[in-house]
Amino acid sequence: MQTGRLIVITGPSGVGKGTLVRSLLSRHPELNLSVSATTRDPRVGEVEGKDYYFLSRDRFCEAIANGQFLEWAEYAGNYYGTPRALVEEKIALGQQILLEIEIVGAKQIYITFPKALRIFILPPSLEELERRLRDRGTDSEAAILKRLERAKTEIDTGKEFDVLVINDDFEQAIRDLEATIFAKP
Repeated sequence: MQTGRLIVITGPSGVGKGTLVRSLLSRHPELNLSVSATTRDPRVGEVEGKDYYFLSRDRFCEAIANGQFLEWAEYAGNYYGTPRALVEEKIALGQQILLEIEIVGAKQIYITFPKALRIFILPPSLEELERRLRDRGTDSEAAILKRLERAKTEIDTGKEFDVLVINDDFEQAIRDLEATIFAKP
């Protein structure tokens, strides 16, 4: 049986983590995406257990107190976290689990699950990251500037991760991720 593994993919906002992960999942059905828990209300079309596990604030806090998350964070007034038991069960079954997560959570994973492969996605430059954030058309000017300022700090933490992948050319970034994920031990 194949050995299971947790693969953490992180990087600054706008670097293309989500697009890279979606592409990996479509190309490699043997990869599985970890489903996070949250205290926010479901959005239209979101499915329990597929998009998120939706928990009450009390239940989430109880899970934190009981060490049931590999990582958790509060963002925009809601809690988000990675359920430990689900990830450990899938890994025990030999599954490769992808976890697309923000940098603070990825750093927590180093402490709670040190065997995880931690991959940091870098932009080719801050100028390109700014262009991508602006091209999204979803953030205010203030939000874009805040994300860019935060990205400068986050990029400096990239050296703390196992592998750095520059998302300059999308297909090359996918090949780099595949080479890392499927490398023979």
